[in-house]
Amino acid sequence: MSKINPNKKLPVINKATTVAKSRFFKIEQVDLTFSNGASREFERMAGSGRGAVMIVPLIDDDTMLLIREYAAGTHSYQLGFPKGLIDAGETPFEAANRELQEEVGYKATDIEALQQVWMAPTFFNAAMDILIAKGLTESRLEGDEPEELEVVPWPIANVDELLARPDFGEARSIAALLLLQRWRAAQ
Repeated sequence: MSKINPNKKLPVINKATTVAKSRFFKIEQVDLTFSNGASREFERMAGSGRGAVMIVPLIDDDTMLLIREYAAGTHSYQLGFPKGLIDAGETPFEAANRELQEEVGYKATDIEALQQVWMAPTFFNAAMDILIAKGLTESRLEGDEPEELEVVPWPIANVDELLARPDFGEARSIAALLLLQRWRAAQ
């Protein structure tokens, strides 16, 4: 096994220029100089800096809740876990409870952080906290979805069936399943 050098020097950012911008994304061109003298131009999508959350809601010890929602990137309906951006001033736990109420119609009395993941860190500066939510009780907040999301209870024992579905392919949801299984094994 090779060793990782924890003291490796980061490249110097000589210049960062916004080359495109939309309502959701800002694309920057970043001119870099590496410690060996090599220079490169990279493009990256700059995140909001607030991050996002993905929640694995457990309605009971054996059942998780998924949502089925429209995915514009693939022009399809996809199954996955509820998720959303962290609003200004919110903690990941507060954002998780708000998103649960907006997307699933439940609030949680117990939310536990599993892990923070990065989405395509080579090109995208966006972190997502994956959390487990338990102690669910009905509570609904109005969200920003254009249509009501379908809430799908799924037996945790049927994870292999879920992974075989063509409409369950989002990498973050698959990572959340792995984290759920490890979390359950440690309980």
